[in-house]
Amino acid sequence: MKIGVVVFPGSNCDHDALHAATLAGAVPVPLWHDSTDLQAADAVILPGGFSYGDYLRTGAIARFSPIMGAIKRFASAGGPVLGICNGFQILCEAGLLPGAMLRNTGLRFVCRPVTLRVETSTTPATAACREGELLRVPVAHGEGNYTADAATLDRLEARSQVVFRYVGGNPNGSARDIAGICNEGRNVVGLMPHPERACEPALGSGDGFKVFASLVAARNPVCKSLPRSWPSTASPRLSTTRSAATSDVRPTGPNSACSP
Repeated sequence: MKIGVVVFPGSNCDHDALHAATLAGAVPVPLWHDSTDLQAADAVILPGGFSYGDYLRTGAIARFSPIMGAIKRFASAGGPVLGICNGFQILCEAGLLPGAMLRNTGLRFVCRPVTLRVETSTTPATAACREGELLRVPVAHGEGNYTADAATLDRLEARSQVVFRYVGGNPNGSARDIAGICNEGRNVVGLMPHPERACEPALGSGDGFKVFASLVAARNPVCKSLPRSWPSTASPRLSTTRSAATSDVRPTGPNSACSP
């Protein structure tokens, strides 16, 4: 399985996302923002960062990048798309997810671990999770205050489109403690916290790994029987081999059996 990670000018979590995809057993593929070629990716991640310096408004310029047209077509065809932090902001600006982001309550940049509750397991980002499961992952944003009109919020709740919710404290003031949502087709997911920064115990938590394992499990159901998280006592050992023909990095992590 190939997971493409878009690289915008100002992205700073693209390598983390590529690494997390490798840990989950996928073949990571960087996707340059100025291209329209998704390189046959089976899933696409829009990573965190400050695309185009967050000028005008977070995600407002990135939505016009050439690759976004390809991502919209990919999503319309049912392809899994995951937006993390700035990626979530871009998905909202591009109209792939409803709502918008405001400055955090208190107008301060927030960077700390938070606890999320998985509200639904029927998305590509939660296929390897259980409803009600708690995940400990960090946030790092200044504009993560998700908002939408009351009718939209009610519709998200009624259709189980709220994917993640903050518990034990809301770091940004988002409406109804929403940390992540999906579209009506359930194949496009955005969340503000950074699972790629909590994907192995050496980072303080391995809970975020489950999001990337979910992308693989959603594509290949046999992967649901494989590990959902790293052992809590040690960081994983990861080896890779490089194909001379394709220059792809072939992972040998705990879910590597899922890769073609």
